[in-house]
Amino acid sequence: MVERDEKFYLVRSDILPESMRKTIEAKELIERGKVESIFDAVKKVDLSRSAFYKYKDAVFPFQAMVKERMITLFFHLEDRTGTLSNLLTTVAKAGGNILTIHQTIPLQGKANVTISLNTSGMSINIEELIQQLKRLDFVDKVEILSSGA
Repeated sequence: MVERDEKFYLVRSDILPESMRKTIEAKELIERGKVESIFDAVKKVDLSRSAFYKYKDAVFPFQAMVKERMITLFFHLEDRTGTLSNLLTTVAKAGGNILTIHQTIPLQGKANVTISLNTSGMSINIEELIQQLKRLDFVDKVEILSSGA
């Protein structure tokens, strides 16, 4: 058996080829029980079975790859009363278990905050949480620093 040196990349979905995006959609339909077979899944997303089999073991949604369900997020926040509390409340309401918090001293009305959290108990996926956090009016920036163990 030949051992492959596998490398993984995190890539935005909008730059993936259509066949890879459709493969992920088909896999999700199968996993959620929305279809009865691979044939039904590929037909529903308008993908050939050969393309599905080519990519099925190579493309995964980001959330599926976060094995330990631990993620570290970086924030650039406006320095206002209650911003950190509101940020932590948003994470807690989603079911995230905050493991560490690091906040810099605010300079020129801005502060950097890094939070590590366990996402295994979350009621939403990490992408949805990030979108909720970006919508907070005091959040200037949200970045994923790391994920995994």
